Amino acid sequence: MTATSTEKSSSRPSSGRGWFVIRFLREMVSELRKVIWPSRKELITYTIVVIVFVVIMVSLVAGLDIAFTKLVVWLFG
Repeated sequence: MTATSTEKSSSRPSSGRGWFVIRFLREMVSELRKVIWPSRKELITYTIVVIVFVVIMVSLVAGLDIAFTKLVVWLFG
């Protein structure tokens, strides 16, 4: 009686995990088919916008860093 219950419990988890992985992959593919992908022109435009924004933010942070550094050096010599 204990041998049959051990066999059932040992065979279930491996097949159950495999089923969830396959189901997840199928659902993932079906969701990706619903996505409206940007055209090449849109992708280039969005990329340029992101790069310009990053350059502006880096310049702002670097400028503030330099200004605060000069302020601290002036105050504390």
